[in-house]
Amino acid sequence: MVHSPVFKQNGNVTADVVVIGSGAVGAMIAHQLASAGHSVVILEAGRRFKRSEFVERWRNMPFYNRVHNDFQGLYPQSDLAPAPLYFPPNNYVGLNGPNGSAYQQGYLRTVGGTTWHWAASCWRHLPVDFRMHSTYGVGRDWPISYEDIEPYYCRAEEEMGVSGPHDVALQSPSERSRPYPRDMIPFGYADKRVAEIVNPHGFNLVPIPQGRSIAPYEERPACCGNNNCQPICPIGAMYSGIQHVEKAEVAGAVTLDQAVVYKFDTDERNRITAAYWYDAERKSHKIEARAFVAACNGIETPRLMLLAANERNPNGLANSSDQVGRNMMDHSGVHATFLANEPLWFGRGPAQSSCIVGARSGDFRSKYSANKMILNNISRVGPATEQALALGLVGQELDDEIRRRAARGVDLSISLEPLPDPNNRLTLSATRKDPLGLACPDIHYDVGDYVREGVQAVKDQVAQIAALLGGTEVKVTTDFNANNHIMGGCIMGENNKDSVVDGWCRTHDHFNLWLPGGAAMCSASVVNTTLSMVALGLRAADSIQKAFQNGEI
Repeated sequence: MVHSPVFKQNGNVTADVVVIGSGAVGAMIAHQLASAGHSVVILEAGRRFKRSEFVERWRNMPFYNRVHNDFQGLYPQSDLAPAPLYFPPNNYVGLNGPNGSAYQQGYLRTVGGTTWHWAASCWRHLPVDFRMHSTYGVGRDWPISYEDIEPYYCRAEEEMGVSGPHDVALQSPSERSRPYPRDMIPFGYADKRVAEIVNPHGFNLVPIPQGRSIAPYEERPACCGNNNCQPICPIGAMYSGIQHVEKAEVAGAVTLDQAVVYKFDTDERNRITAAYWYDAERKSHKIEARAFVAACNGIETPRLMLLAANERNPNGLANSSDQVGRNMMDHSGVHATFLANEPLWFGRGPAQSSCIVGARSGDFRSKYSANKMILNNISRVGPATEQALALGLVGQELDDEIRRRAARGVDLSISLEPLPDPNNRLTLSATRKDPLGLACPDIHYDVGDYVREGVQAVKDQVAQIAALLGGTEVKVTTDFNANNHIMGGCIMGENNKDSVVDGWCRTHDHFNLWLPGGAAMCSASVVNTTLSMVALGLRAADSIQKAFQNGEI
């Protein structure tokens, strides 16, 4: 039997579960719990739009924004709940520290979340990534093992319709209890050709597991290789959180957009009894529930916990360990570009399709960072045009040079692995406020020597790869870039002495509050985080269901 939330005339609500954040993690939790018969309300700070409106904005996007990766601009923001914006910059997140600029994340506050504009890469951590300290003497161990999370990886892949290789030799990692739901997206010409050349030298180019398919999957059409997964898949072939928002609503969940949560009530046992939000008219409302989930991403979740400080929790909710906002991580990266000595024609198919993972793990991790190198498959026509114009060419010479550079251009997007560092910290700004008067986030960030030492290994590997491909104009960027894989902030651990949540993403301090997703992650690995975040969300959903069944909440 499906239960529905109870709304009062003043807009206040009572429900079994409130999920704050409507991205892939929150939406999947809402779907599972609503399908189990619980009344569920999703509170989303941002606005709701149709895909067709985003697509129309993409079609009208200026050339400069397209070429320079404006993934945020076509998603209108709420007047009351800004998110980072860089064209032009809105400075919503204040950055400082030795590598503050490397933490310039792009995420969406809109119904469906940031998977509106992701590359759909669905990687698993390696088993050893959960044992970094015990294996390599660096970083932290998770309180759970790969074997604990593996069934949830399988469920996440099924929910997202992931396409991946059935050939064990092409899997990373190969430890799997079930095959991928769909077979891998076939390699394009560039993937095949680069693999032929570099794999005999140990670089191990493999297909990227992806949340899309070459055949229809559930309600999604087949991917037809538009090559613009970022900033928008125009036909909805790529998985995004909006798909589980809609599934949750069919199951009975209610989504309220432009609902900015800002505080909680706690009782004498420090259980959460109610959350408060501002609506689009700046009116405050209250929701009482038995279980609370904050799945707002690795920046907004710790920010909300700090904003919600009250008399019982003067340093913020879930923060008796003083770890909320600490250990911020991302895959701080660099780019390498060169011109190959033969046409490769990157840009056919999805934006990312293959990756070099030969340096993903090894004993060297006791000294410096691992890395992975994505063969960026976004069309090289835009960069080639800018480069050719800079040469002062016109007419046929310009056309020929654009064609030469577009055919031979190679862009390696390289991710490195920062270690959790309590000094990499999100705090509340003392001076900058959002339109509701709530403190904006400030973040101090230093990639650390572990990453800096790893860059030298990257340069050596890029030089080898470029040489194998007859590369010219070889460049490796010197400034670290963000990869929008936000981790840390509410880190997982055994107890409340040095962590915020347990292995089920349940807070140590509040029996009925869960903080699943990237914020809970203990190690960054070098692979995209979404599948791990969703797997943690599904574990949290199971934990909540068990708590209901046992009468604990």
